[in-house]
Amino acid sequence: MKNKIITTAVIVSALGYFVDAFDLILFGVVRVKSLQALGFEGEALTEAGIFLQNWLMAGLLLGGVFSGIIGDKFGRVKVLYGSIALYSLANLANGMVMDVGTYALCRFMAGMGLAGEVGTGITLVAESLPKEKRGLGTTIVATFGMLGALCAGMIDWVIPDWRMAYYFGGGLGIVLLLLRIRVQESGVYEKIKTDAKIERGNILPFFKSRALLGRLLKNTFLGGTTWFVVGILVFLAPEFGRAKGIEEALSPAQAVIWFHIGMVLGDISSGLISQILRNRIRTVQLFLSLQTIIVAAYLFVPLSSAISMYILIAVLGFTAGFWAVFITNASEQFGTNLRATAACTIPSLVRGLFIPIGLGFTFFKSEAVVGNVLGAAGVLGAICLGLAFWASFGLEDGFDRDLDYLEVG
Repeated sequence: MKNKIITTAVIVSALGYFVDAFDLILFGVVRVKSLQALGFEGEALTEAGIFLQNWLMAGLLLGGVFSGIIGDKFGRVKVLYGSIALYSLANLANGMVMDVGTYALCRFMAGMGLAGEVGTGITLVAESLPKEKRGLGTTIVATFGMLGALCAGMIDWVIPDWRMAYYFGGGLGIVLLLLRIRVQESGVYEKIKTDAKIERGNILPFFKSRALLGRLLKNTFLGGTTWFVVGILVFLAPEFGRAKGIEEALSPAQAVIWFHIGMVLGDISSGLISQILRNRIRTVQLFLSLQTIIVAAYLFVPLSSAISMYILIAVLGFTAGFWAVFITNASEQFGTNLRATAACTIPSLVRGLFIPIGLGFTFFKSEAVVGNVLGAAGVLGAICLGLAFWASFGLEDGFDRDLDYLEVG
């Protein structure tokens, strides 16, 4: 049994992350048509979209902390199923909204649920598998997540009605719950859950200990380039295409699809490479090095066609495909009593980095600073990649670490 990789924990976490990533990308796909249906146009539509995105981010940030605390206090499995139920119900409700206020509430609740799934699932899988195979298990989970994102990018081709698309996304999660796949709690957590003397699920130790806070922030910076690539380079692909003189307009939906095709391949490759090297940090550094080269090419190498941009976007996706390795290593950095709190909080903080990244891009592209999108993205990319490399050299690798330990003192 110990030698199995495809366990029920891996299956449920992988399917849950599929629906998680599907929902995150789905909002971007249906944002314009859903707000138009609610009566928004022009600048008002843009402002409403930002308003909804901010509520989603607020849910992700708060949900990451709360779900992690609950996961350490009451168990990983409870949070895993609870998060799937919450974002599935929020998606179903999203298909019924008639005004932007209710839409915002649904996005907030979806964010609360989405925040807990990936961190809890990765923690459960990492704790349930032997150290030699937990990287393969978490790679399977992350790959299914990226497939969910890819499917969401294509959903408009199959289900053009935005309400039905939300019903479909919510229905996927409900079906997963109805399957009633029985998942056992991890053994290392079972050992400590009845010991009242062990402090579990408390965010305060991260602020009382410089070492714990340092690990938390370094892991956050290590994953920060993902949202620079997704939120700036891919989301604004049409603007970068125009800035490079490409006459054909780039499609945001096509950019998302190409990016996630690359990311699926990257997640599989990074997981296998980390197993070969027996080192997750070195694998992340390898992908960050490749990412530096491709970001520079994307911004500054002359291109003449949209397809050449899409190909580079796919390669960008490949270089960003170290998400599973990154989260697995993050979960290995903390003891069992704080592991779920950290593993859920870190991805949420990484997603929250999009706020300063977006503000930074606006600042750098202003006429008073750089004055163009290519140069602004170059400066911002150098900062994000620099912080990620700095963080990588300040973290210990967790590949050979036994996860049966506690954070004390």
